Amino acid sequence: MEAADDGRQQLDTASVVNAKRTLLELLGRAGVFAGDAEELIGLIEAGALAHAHEEIGRIARSAPGEKGELYASGWLDGTQALAGELGELAERALRDAVAAGPSDPAQDARTPVRRTQVERAKVAVLPLYLSFTTVSDLDPEVSEPVLKAVLGTMDSRRRAGYAGRLAQFAAAERGRLERLYAEFGPGSAIAVHGRYSLLHSPASIAVLERLATEPAALRKEWDAAELPPAWLEGLTTAWGAAL
Repeated sequence: MEAADDGRQQLDTASVVNAKRTLLELLGRAGVFAGDAEELIGLIEAGALAHAHEEIGRIARSAPGEKGELYASGWLDGTQALAGELGELAERALRDAVAAGPSDPAQDARTPVRRTQVERAKVAVLPLYLSFTTVSDLDPEVSEPVLKAVLGTMDSRRRAGYAGRLAQFAAAERGRLERLYAEFGPGSAIAVHGRYSLLHSPASIAVLERLATEPAALRKEWDAAELPPAWLEGLTTAWGAAL
C-alpha cells in the first residue's frame, strides 16, 4: 500500500487479490464451499460498486456554485459520466456474482436454493423479526425448509437482493406487522394455537413478504416442500386481520 500525492492511501491490486484469496481460504477451512464463498465475496464487491455509484450520483447534485455556470456544467457532465460507468460495473459484478440467467422470472429455470442463500436469509430475517416481537419458546425451528420455499419463488438475482426487499417490506408495512405480531405472535392470547405457530419463527416475516407479493408462487413452493398447509393458512388469516 503506497501513499498517494495527497496523503491518501489505497490498496494496490496485488493486496486486494491477496485479501480475497485469504478470505476464501479461511472460509474454506470453516466448511464453506468455494462456490458459495466466491458468491458472497462477489456480492460484497458488487455492493461496494453500487454504493460508489450512489455516492457519485449524490456528488453530481452538489457542484460548487461559486466557480461559475460553465464549471458547474462540466462538473455535472463529468460526474454523470463517471456514475454511468460505475453503474455498469456494479451491474456486471452482480451478474458475475450470481451467474444470472434470464431477467424474466417466467423464463428462468430457477437454480436450487443454496445453503449460503438460506444463511443470508436467516441473517436478514432475525433483526427484522425482533423489531416486532421477541424470541419465542414456541419457535417450531423450521427456518431452513421455510426459507428454502420462500427463496424458491425467486431467481438467483432476486435472492441476492432479498435482504433489501425484506427491509423495504418491513418499513412499508410496519404498522400492520406490529398489529399482526401483537395479536397472533409471542405473548398474545393465542400464543399456543398451532395454526399460528409459524409466527413464533423469525422466518415468518419472509413468508409474510411473499404472501403480500408472490402468493401463488409461494403456495406452489410450499406444497412442493410439503410444509404444513395450516401454517400458511394461519399467516394468511393473520395478515388479513391486521389490516
